[in-house]
Amino acid sequence: MSLKIIRNDITKVSADIIVNTANPMPTYASGTDRAVYEAAGVEELLKERKKIGEIAIGDIAVTPGFNLDAKYIIHTVGPVWLGGNQGEFDNLKSCYQKSLEMAIDLNASSIAFPLIATGVYHFPKDKALSIAISTINEFLMQHDMTVYLVVFDRRSFELSGKIFDGIDSYIDDHFVSNRRTHEYSRDLETGYRGSVARICSNRLQEEIPEETSVLCSDIGSIADMDLDDVINTEEKTFQERLLELIDNSGLTDPEVYKKANIDRKLFSKIRCDRDYKPKKKTAVALAIALELSYEDMTDLLARAGIALSPSSRFDIIIQYFVMKKIYDVSDINLALFKHGQQTLGE
Repeated sequence: MSLKIIRNDITKVSADIIVNTANPMPTYASGTDRAVYEAAGVEELLKERKKIGEIAIGDIAVTPGFNLDAKYIIHTVGPVWLGGNQGEFDNLKSCYQKSLEMAIDLNASSIAFPLIATGVYHFPKDKALSIAISTINEFLMQHDMTVYLVVFDRRSFELSGKIFDGIDSYIDDHFVSNRRTHEYSRDLETGYRGSVARICSNRLQEEIPEETSVLCSDIGSIADMDLDDVINTEEKTFQERLLELIDNSGLTDPEVYKKANIDRKLFSKIRCDRDYKPKKKTAVALAIALELSYEDMTDLLARAGIALSPSSRFDIIIQYFVMKKIYDVSDINLALFKHGQQTLGE
């Protein structure tokens, strides 16, 4: 299964387990803690919580979900931020690790986390987000589970670090609404090569990416062919090309679908269906997992009738990361989420 970053009130999320950022003592305070108690039923939940007693920093305890749309609530106590030298990072990681391990023990198929310790405990949101993502991804490489990271406001955190430097200006420079879309669009009736033919015939090679212009050399040979010959020139489908790329990469199927943040069942469906047509976010995620060049990625997507456009913020963000050879789906998803776009994966 996969990690999904969503914008929501965690008490409204449907999952087997809801994680609460708890007070160490059997009471509730403000923020997420209060919201969970009020949604679950204060009297019943507090009575159960008192049976547990104190919870240590970085540790967890479990209660029923009561009125929440969840079987269980995992209560975990995050660290108060004291500058970063008092074990805060290890304690925060422990909150996620122990919660995920308990989810396995409880036979859960889904779990929803808030961004732990970033409220009244003042853990820096960008650092907390990094710990959450890395810990969850480590877990998902070994286990099948749907993990939700629930961020109430996508603007409540800032992306930091050199991999994100310049992404806003890159989007501003490349996002041009309704301009030159014919250079990149794929007419589903004539196909990808047909769109490239139009580009070449309009003498726009100097304005298109180099990886697209290399296909222009094929156009002359197609122009000299009969229609029946063109139709009978069968190329690999998306599925066939994908499996070929996986074989060439040396990666196993689980390595690919986990890196792509997609479900094993979905990947099995792709493997078994020669004519499978993926959603755009799934196809892009697989291309990212295989660390394809921009040219190879656009070729793979074209086989599913998918094109990247300069008038799409989603596409520009994908282009930014691929051109920089940054292939971590989690990093890309954080950028997509921050800019209000669909995230990659299932």
